[in-house]
Amino acid sequence: MFKKTYLLLLLSLSLTATVFAQNIDTLSITLENVKYAYPVKYFAVESEGQDLRMAYMDVAPTQRVNGRTVVLFHGKNFGGYYWTNVIKGLTDRGFRVVVPDQIGFGKSSKAFIHYSFHQMAAWNKALLTSLGIEKASILGHSMGGLLATRFALLYPESTEKLLLENPIGLEDYRQIVPYVNTEVQYKNELKATAETVRKYYQNSYFTMWKPEYEFLVRVAGGVTNSVDFPRWAKVAAMTYTMIYEQPVLYEFPNIKVPTVLFIGKEDKTIVGRGLLNPQQQALYGQYKILGKQTAAKIPKAKLIEFEGCGHIPHLEVPTEFMIALLGSL
Repeated sequence: MFKKTYLLLLLSLSLTATVFAQNIDTLSITLENVKYAYPVKYFAVESEGQDLRMAYMDVAPTQRVNGRTVVLFHGKNFGGYYWTNVIKGLTDRGFRVVVPDQIGFGKSSKAFIHYSFHQMAAWNKALLTSLGIEKASILGHSMGGLLATRFALLYPESTEKLLLENPIGLEDYRQIVPYVNTEVQYKNELKATAETVRKYYQNSYFTMWKPEYEFLVRVAGGVTNSVDFPRWAKVAAMTYTMIYEQPVLYEFPNIKVPTVLFIGKEDKTIVGRGLLNPQQQALYGQYKILGKQTAAKIPKAKLIEFEGCGHIPHLEVPTEFMIALLGSL
């Protein structure tokens, strides 16, 4: 009897531990249970008859106030949560920092709408206007670089400087990657798990994986356990289509604001890489070449390269990145 009771107790404790672990690992698709480093506010937008919320952080300078603002645009697989060290570095030097989660990402609404970089740029312009910000430097990483470029093209008078950190879209993916429609991409997105996310991040974003990068997996992997994950996956597919169908590289010569490219030279990112064979993968996504080519297209652009660094310099070489960023500002 004692042995049976003991076994039942162990089973109960095991199930409780499993449920507890699942509760920790499971995140809502609007990241309510992810604490950002700074207070999050919401900006109301309307699109296609839907009332949406755009999350953002507006962080005041901590010292030596200089009256200038930097806006941080995140990449496709991220949100404002991965900018913490950059926010601190900038606010310590007197900058006000605004960090939006774009609609469809992070803590913002996961809307079923037509996603457009033009529309995203307009929402961000409206957000800055509501905050009384007439002009700002715009730093965009990865997909955020596409958005930042579109913002600078649409609102040059509001863009003090355009700062691009390993932006995607330096090649026309339509000429490289086979087309898949949004529904097919949605089915691909539904296959994501925490383990596939970790493997992708390890192989695609960093030259060497470190334990401190696990927080990225906890977020992107955590939402895959949510009952609402199909909505997240659908939005991810819709924004994949946006990236594929809306290049900006042909408009680089039209940029009229001071521009700096920050390039991790070991980056080999290709949107849709999995649709290419190894021989094709080796031909494209070579940022050590693409950075120089892109800088040559943008009038008077400055190129800063980081050796031994992949897709996210602000995390992989944070000190070098902040020195370069502050020097460029």
